Amino acid sequence: MKLDEAKNKYIQTWGSLATSWGINKTMAQVHALLLISTKPLSAEDIMETLQISRGNVNMNVRALIDWGIVQKELVIGERKEFFVANKDMWELFKQITKERKKREIEPVLKILADLQIVEETTDEATAFKKVLNDLSKVTTTVNGILDKAIKADEHWLLSNFTKMVKK
Repeated sequence: MKLDEAKNKYIQTWGSLATSWGINKTMAQVHALLLISTKPLSAEDIMETLQISRGNVNMNVRALIDWGIVQKELVIGERKEFFVANKDMWELFKQITKERKKREIEPVLKILADLQIVEETTDEATAFKKVLNDLSKVTTTVNGILDKAIKADEHWLLSNFTKMVKK
């Protein structure tokens, strides 16, 4: 397989897989392109490679910047904006974990805490409170694990994960 063919297949596959994780296909393709690029890319470079509109590029690059996984980079002598992706996969994992935690886990914890104020004592209310309490425990545990993963170095997480899997 030629390099260009392999790169294109990677970009297309990454975009398709991302939809399973709740991520916009084009956003994943832009990120994949920036990950494999050896130089900063402009919006025009991204448009041309992925065959997408300027608006689509701008919207998705801004979203990637908001996620903290793409940055603008100054290219001397150029007026255009250029973009690069952090290529350290461990740091990328930690940043995505941090953002997903902030966007998905923490709001659930807040809602669960807000719902704990049910005052009724019926069997139905008791069953409802138990479900909320159990869900809160699991979500709090997951939140704690994610906190540790974000703060950990790669070797610590892998060794502890391996221990968990062996049990």
